[in-house]
Amino acid sequence: MVKSTSKPQTCANPLESVIFLFGPTGVGKTDLLMDLDPDKYAVVNADSIQVYRHLDIGSAKANAETLQAITHHLIDVFDPWQQFSVGDFVTYADKACREIRAEGKIPVLSGGTAFYFKHFYFGLAQAPPSDEGVRLRLASEIRERGDAWAFERLCQVDPLSAKRIHPSDMYRVSRALEVYEGSGRPLSSYSIPSEPRNGMKPLVIGLWREGDELKQRIALRVAQMFSEGLVDEIRSLIEMGADESWPGLQGIGYKEFFQARKSGESSLAMIGEQIERNSRHYAKRQMTFFKSFADVTWMNPHEKQAILSLIEAYR
Repeated sequence: MVKSTSKPQTCANPLESVIFLFGPTGVGKTDLLMDLDPDKYAVVNADSIQVYRHLDIGSAKANAETLQAITHHLIDVFDPWQQFSVGDFVTYADKACREIRAEGKIPVLSGGTAFYFKHFYFGLAQAPPSDEGVRLRLASEIRERGDAWAFERLCQVDPLSAKRIHPSDMYRVSRALEVYEGSGRPLSSYSIPSEPRNGMKPLVIGLWREGDELKQRIALRVAQMFSEGLVDEIRSLIEMGADESWPGLQGIGYKEFFQARKSGESSLAMIGEQIERNSRHYAKRQMTFFKSFADVTWMNPHEKQAILSLIEAYR
């Protein structure tokens, strides 16, 4: 563990100094966080499912040992039936960073939700805010007509957004359709700022592994989820009244169960295979997005000491 006897001076701008630590699912971000000095650093979760309560095993949420080793923010802040938008993330992450800097520590944004990092860094596009009436109407229509219809509709009204959004990412598909239905303009017509906000000067570290190694780690991770009680977690959610429309259940590791339940498929082996396959595909999309970031220092987690030295040198 990297240790220091002195604390960094708090910057006048609490968002100026911040560390981004990102990479695809299963790459090993959590293992690295365990070696950071808890007196000097605190983590801001940048995973879109770990923000939800009750979604622990399927989201690979930090366990009690990890949470005890280093402070985490933005974990268990919303219920899974509530919508947590990228705008919510920026607001909550800003607040967390201010609190961390007030303690004399450096915030470490860590996770795999690429557009969280992008919008935290550059700010939000000037798209209209969410319209609950339009959103609920679209959700009802998508349940009736299906996800394939929703993506085809997006291809028709906003082909540029359709190229950027995976067909299975129903949160982003729905949001793009909501913007179009509510404003009459495609989401892609709203520009995203191109300059870092608030004078932010982050240290940006991207983690990567060779394809075969990452594939093996994902397979082990899925097997571990089942051994830790993922099926019981799903059962508890159903007893709470969960259904596939809950925003928190759109994540990999959850949606496969509810899709299988809807179709009448009950084979846990097939569900596990689907989770593993979807995780591999998601990891590829994550890397494609993360590689679009400028000034990233890409490192393999096997280079742990070099990564920790790079972090230690950052002020």
